[in-house]
Amino acid sequence: MGKVTAIYRSVKKGERIRLDQPALFIPGFGLEGDSHGGRDKRQVCLFGLNSTEQLQKIGGAGLCTGRFNENITTTGIELFRLPLGTRLKIGGTVQEISQIGKKCFGCEIGDENGKCLLANEVVFTAVIIGGFIKVGDPIEVME
Repeated sequence: MGKVTAIYRSVKKGERIRLDQPALFIPGFGLEGDSHGGRDKRQVCLFGLNSTEQLQKIGGAGLCTGRFNENITTTGIELFRLPLGTRLKIGGTVQEISQIGKKCFGCEIGDENGKCLLANEVVFTAVIIGGFIKVGDPIEVME
């Protein structure tokens, strides 16, 4: 079982704010007030704390993680290893994994082909059942 370690709202491209209160996730949209909300099946972006720590170890902290603009930072679960269509109970919501991976922006920590080593660890979900999520909430894979 995983856990929510942070929640962010994108206010405009490249700018996000950390939410310290429970955040409302709306079915068919994503995080209330998020500038990326309502995008087809890519409504919520999740990124693991372990992936962020990997970036720090190789000297890439801040290069890519700010560009990924995840809504939810996770720990204790590798969501990118789950198949598409997997449903997750996160706080009071149910979300379905709709995409794994994201376009690489390219930077000095990319591999020899210029691809970011972490681009495949970003997960997008669609909100099936809305509700509130707060830091510390569990992330459970539904059967």
